[in-house]
Amino acid sequence: MRIYGNRLLKTLPGELTRPTSAKVREALFNIWQGEVTGCRWLDLCAGNGAMGAEALCRDASVVIGVEKYGKACKIIHENWQKIASEQQDFRLIKGDILKVLKNLEGQQFDLIYFDPPYQSGLYKPILELIVNHNLLHEQGEIAVEHNPKFWQATAIIGLKMVREKSYGNTSLTFYSDHKSPIGGQYMRDEAEQN
Repeated sequence: MRIYGNRLLKTLPGELTRPTSAKVREALFNIWQGEVTGCRWLDLCAGNGAMGAEALCRDASVVIGVEKYGKACKIIHENWQKIASEQQDFRLIKGDILKVLKNLEGQQFDLIYFDPPYQSGLYKPILELIVNHNLLHEQGEIAVEHNPKFWQATAIIGLKMVREKSYGNTSLTFYSDHKSPIGGQYMRDEAEQN
């Protein structure tokens, strides 16, 4: 798999970690263009680590990933280590996301990318934990990758849904802190064609 700057990443064979497609990755970083440099990035259900790697390539100052699959963690760590500069801080936490998020309490992130297995049932519980543990900076944003067939974006107490974009069977729904002046009114974009 290749990412920003034509860098090659190691990946696990098969679809166990279901990497985010190149089209969706590119779209996300276009949306967050200008926000990544110097940000604190949280990559939840990191999979193969491509999103965190992209953030490191684009000069995020801190990248923290959470992934429960041990073999994936090993590859993510190797990839991030190759990409990160000495000025960047990165860390990977291996474990069940429902249990490890509380360990991040006291830290806040500017950008959070959340891409669980589509049929996992993790969407609402994890978004609620992000609010409960105050992990999102007041001017930050969360991007949630999902397939609308398995999860429809929903209101979450403490978060404001600001926009949704669709790319074939994949949607990105964006949330900000409900008190944030950023984000404005919710916008749903029509499905974008190939």
